[in-house]
Amino acid sequence: LIHQLPEANLILLRHLFGVLHHIEQNSGVNQMNAFNLALCIAPNMLWLPSPTGPEEESQSTKKVALLVQFLIENSGEIFGGDIASLF
Repeated sequence: LIHQLPEANLILLRHLFGVLHHIEQNSGVNQMNAFNLALCIAPNMLWLPSPTGPEEESQSTKKVALLVQFLIENSGEIFGGDIASLF
């Protein structure tokens, strides 16, 4: 699905997850592992299109956080092994 995105969106995601992956690589110092980063970033990336109840919103946020965590942990395989060279 990632490669079906418009090129501008793919470039943006590569850079975003490149930064997040780089932060995660230093989690021994900064305490920001993929899980912690996902909890911070996920609510700002995807959300439900219409207002819902707190329980449905919480479930949606958890699903997005799992997706973001997966993308951070596997960014090299998903966006290309040269993701670190973006810096």
